[in-house]
Amino acid sequence: MKKTPLKHTSPSGGHDIEWFNSMTGRLTSPSLSSARRLVIKIGSALVVDPDNAAPRQAWLASVAADIAQLRQQGTDVAVVSSGAIALARHTLGLTAGPLRLPEKQAAAAVGQISLAQAWSHALSAQGLTAAQLLLTPEDTEDRKRYLNARATLDTLLGLGCVPVINENDTIATAEIRFGDNDRLAARVAQMIDADQLVLLSDIDGLYTADPRSNPAAQHIPVIEALTPEIEAMGGEPPPGYSSGGMRTKLLAAGIATRSGCAMAIALGTPHHPLRALLDGARCSWFLPQVCAQTARKQWIAGSLTPAGEIMIDQGAVEALRHGGSLLPAGVLGVKGDFTQGDLVVVMDNGGRVLARGLSAYDADDARRIAGHRSAELSDILGWQGRDEIIHRDDLVMV
Repeated sequence: MKKTPLKHTSPSGGHDIEWFNSMTGRLTSPSLSSARRLVIKIGSALVVDPDNAAPRQAWLASVAADIAQLRQQGTDVAVVSSGAIALARHTLGLTAGPLRLPEKQAAAAVGQISLAQAWSHALSAQGLTAAQLLLTPEDTEDRKRYLNARATLDTLLGLGCVPVINENDTIATAEIRFGDNDRLAARVAQMIDADQLVLLSDIDGLYTADPRSNPAAQHIPVIEALTPEIEAMGGEPPPGYSSGGMRTKLLAAGIATRSGCAMAIALGTPHHPLRALLDGARCSWFLPQVCAQTARKQWIAGSLTPAGEIMIDQGAVEALRHGGSLLPAGVLGVKGDFTQGDLVVVMDNGGRVLARGLSAYDADDARRIAGHRSAELSDILGWQGRDEIIHRDDLVMV
């Protein structure tokens, strides 16, 4: 079977190497050996020993050794690690049932110290310097804060550090939080222009059904596109300390692959899980979109917290599909309380999400001009605004 290297240019100008199978005409699995910049996501169930609520230090040491091997081959590595809340539950006597938000915030404040110390110890043993970053959705959804976080991470990676990132659960609220680190890891991969993202899990990839309950479930080694059939394979989050599950991993795959980043779901429970991937261990790779978006459109597409909704008619749907801007005449309705420049979702009259974009008007003005031609806007508003509610440069089809 002949494989030919195929290169495409990432938004930052780098080159991501994929492999093209000349016999089948299809892309095959990427490899960690060719990774330029890698993000590794590790969940609480892997980091924390549930019997004593302590870090699995020997396992962390094996991962740190794998990271050192990747650094030696020239790969920049960032880690998104859960575990802070789980580490503090026993210490604070919060072992029974789900935690209330204030309890999660308190546990995160206590456990983050232990988590950072565990990673620092493991990485320093390999001669690597750990750096801690705590992010909230506002740090990824607000454009200025997003760019600031990206600059910090780029500097740390340039200095040879290994950033260890977690959600800042001490200040996150029920309304404004990731709730899982799968999507946070995808946003970080997008932020630093990573070409590969690995989600270490308690399962070695995506299956047609849950293999723990269905012996006929089949493993899927390569996913070329997130079709509705693939998306339907996401299930409910698992019990215990974890807050993710396959559903959030598929959401993460959508964010990553739209940014030109390949993503793998791989088994993380054995020691040296990354070395196992380098040696060809079974996993599921989600292939990146070949036509990667600009950095600005990546950010728009990956945003997790739209401020409102705009419903449009069929004529506007066709215009957007052909690369046009969203004009007021095609708007049927506006929901939400957003301001100019906020991110909104665009839906057809059946409620299906078609696009995401940055509104040129606040919600009240958008409602006033909905259904009107652009020539009428100045009379309606009393001032001359943009002809488009969302310009095509600020809009991403999904």
